[in-house]
Amino acid sequence: MHYLFLVFTDLGRISEKIYCGEGFSNFTADQCRIFISIYATVVLWEYLEEVDRKILTYFVRICHLFVNRILETKSLDEIHKKIVDVVTLIEKKYGRNVITPNLHLSLHLSACSHNFGPLYAFWYFSFERMNGILGSLPNSHQQIEPELMRRLINDNRINEMIYTENNSKGLEILNIRQSVGSLSEIDQFGHDEIRRFWMYSRTIQESTISGKEPFLDEMLKPFSENIPLSADGILDLMIAYYNDTYENLKFQKLFETDSLNSIIIPLKINKYCRCRIGSKIFSSTFSPRHQKSSYILAKFASEDDSIDIYPGQIQFFFVHEISTNRINMENHYLAYVRWYKKIKNQFYFGINQEQMCNVELWDTEFYPKSRDCIIPVQHILGRFVLVKYKISDRKNAKEYLAVNPINRKYNLR
Repeated sequence: MHYLFLVFTDLGRISEKIYCGEGFSNFTADQCRIFISIYATVVLWEYLEEVDRKILTYFVRICHLFVNRILETKSLDEIHKKIVDVVTLIEKKYGRNVITPNLHLSLHLSACSHNFGPLYAFWYFSFERMNGILGSLPNSHQQIEPELMRRLINDNRINEMIYTENNSKGLEILNIRQSVGSLSEIDQFGHDEIRRFWMYSRTIQESTISGKEPFLDEMLKPFSENIPLSADGILDLMIAYYNDTYENLKFQKLFETDSLNSIIIPLKINKYCRCRIGSKIFSSTFSPRHQKSSYILAKFASEDDSIDIYPGQIQFFFVHEISTNRINMENHYLAYVRWYKKIKNQFYFGINQEQMCNVELWDTEFYPKSRDCIIPVQHILGRFVLVKYKISDRKNAKEYLAVNPINRKYNLR
């Protein structure tokens, strides 16, 4: 088996030497979380027996549910049941002697979260990472505390100079570096983001989102203005998108027949490489430098009312101005996404009897272009870590995409 992880930078780093006890012993709690939730399933699957695969799958599921800012009450019952299953499986295979006090204490985690809120409120991930950052700062190794305080005071002075009205050029390069890992969760986070995202992701079948809703976030540079829709071959897709979104209106191209009662679609868009939604920045193939953050998930409602989550890659973001009331022009904030194809062996990393799967396999090819390639940016469910996973046999080798979802404050599935 061969695999390649494409991990975005704001997830943080783990040690390269994870194949020996020395590497794991130096892991912080945050690094252990990253390894379990992102790497463990793909890296270890082929080396585990069936019982160990169950233990790993249950444990990864527990971590996905537990390490979120928002935790649904009904999830606590599932978490407790899975922890009991993990401890039971460990005892059956490895004996009662390996049941440590930590495994016993884990049986009380659900009750603890029910009484005091999500673990996020009092875990040590951020504390350990902050200690790591402070320890990496230059110091004399003699009087560390006062040296750190002097540095903080100087940083505050610099920030005051940057953000005052004295246009001091050049000081912006001294601004604080971007946070990563668990610390990045506190950046630019608001209640409105959670409320909007919760509503959109939970009511996709009843969603009336068109893309013109108030967009409190930001389209980021670089960008290109007044790009013809025909340049990317999406004019017909845009017509289909608007006709599906506004069922009581009719949209069409310029110079087509029966245009008296139709709305003519403007042919120009402003094209953007990146988009900041809440605390996360989503990128696109339009910005090759940031492609690792271009892989997203979105929900789609099928004709039988079932809900499926599809992985895709954002080609670019764009703002399209159009009048739906024939009076005022309105901006629609949209994304052009290509969606990956399903395969028969989608649940390769799953437990067949329970249909539980934390990492899914998808084809490396996209579905043909269709109206579904145009979505409002508000319908982006979250990002995923893409793993190029190659399965070989005696005759040939086939490469797939292992899709590992990254939660946005709470569990996506």
